[in-house]
Amino acid sequence: MYVSDGTFKQRYLVNNEHWDQKGGPILFYTGNEGDITWFCNNTGFMWDVAEDLGAMLVFAEHRYYGESLPFGQDSYSDTKHLNYLTSEQALADFAVLIRELKRKVLGAQESPVIAIGGSYGGMLSAWLRMKYPNVVVGALAASAPIWQFPDMVPCGDFYKIVTQDFARSGLNCDVNIRRSWKAIDNISATDDGLQWLSGEFSLCSPLKKTDLDGFKAWLQETWVNLAMVDYPYEANFLQPLPRWPIQVVCKHLSFDPSSVSDYQLLGGISEAARVYYNYTGNCPCLNTSSTATGNLGFIGWYYQACTEMVMPLCTDGVQDMFEPQDWNFQAFSDECNSLFGVRPRADWAATVYGGLDIASHSNIIFSNGGLDPWSSGGVTRNISDSVVAIVIPDGAHHLDLRYNNEYDPHTVLSARIQEVEYFKLWITQARKLQIPG
Repeated sequence: MYVSDGTFKQRYLVNNEHWDQKGGPILFYTGNEGDITWFCNNTGFMWDVAEDLGAMLVFAEHRYYGESLPFGQDSYSDTKHLNYLTSEQALADFAVLIRELKRKVLGAQESPVIAIGGSYGGMLSAWLRMKYPNVVVGALAASAPIWQFPDMVPCGDFYKIVTQDFARSGLNCDVNIRRSWKAIDNISATDDGLQWLSGEFSLCSPLKKTDLDGFKAWLQETWVNLAMVDYPYEANFLQPLPRWPIQVVCKHLSFDPSSVSDYQLLGGISEAARVYYNYTGNCPCLNTSSTATGNLGFIGWYYQACTEMVMPLCTDGVQDMFEPQDWNFQAFSDECNSLFGVRPRADWAATVYGGLDIASHSNIIFSNGGLDPWSSGGVTRNISDSVVAIVIPDGAHHLDLRYNNEYDPHTVLSARIQEVEYFKLWITQARKLQIPG
């Protein structure tokens, strides 16, 4: 953008405790849609491997998130200010930051840089390697749904995986969740029923007839979030949760579907929801307008979805446990237009990042967890010798990027070992290619 030459302060975090100052590698986390300190604290893998690799750690915040606000408090004020929130601009920020660090930090000039990210951050790490192969020697893209775009993967696969997670975690669990939507309709048909629902779920504000779609969407998102963070140990990523939280949820949903009453069923659903929202017991009431941590930037991400990050999702109520909902691009576009005054470009991501056709790239690891619904849009097979897939069957959303834990399944331990082996290979390759002098 040559029309404007404004600059902004981008936050980044650096740890060089284990860094070999004679050109040791730099592990560079490509920040996603949220506060970078939160991602830094949830990416223990980088901290665990820093000493072995003699690596400097850098965590870079994505423009428009956390404290990296280009226009300060006005950054979200209107579309004119939001206009610079794009993945391409974010990648350029990262490339400029890396070059600047290598120029300014003594001993870093020859340091090979490896991009690492999870989820949207994983998409960015893969794209950084694709777009700036001169800046990073390789990338680990964990749980990165780079194919969750129009006409690349079936829109229903995401919710199928969510459903499978519940089906395998307890008898009748998915069946009872599928039945709960009708039970909500039945009970909410009367004012007394609405009042009962509000009380049973300890809602912060009582339900009105007009709130029902929102209430169901809140429950649906709760089940999705549980699928994403179905970790094998107590964790606090989106919410504080027990180990294998879906198994705990399903203990409340083992009713015999042929005989359970609507009231009984929704009593179980409310207990199940409390596992997610009130595991600590400190939550006086449940707020249906919020499902996850405040560290994520929801408005910014919604704007990105309304412009470039168009990710179709749909349900059919048969192969998944949700009410049927088609993917309707026009309705989505209209909603974006009314919210932000913009319309999404459905095909832009495929044009700018190559879609399914990524075989010409090199040195990218795509890791995905079998429990993670986002694996539906991930790369789960090897594309070439150096664009490779690692699948962790009992892993949820970027489990491999988290700290080593005594409860980790062996599949994630072996994935991390493989990832470090690739890092070492890329570092060796990069050193061989360095031009002396």
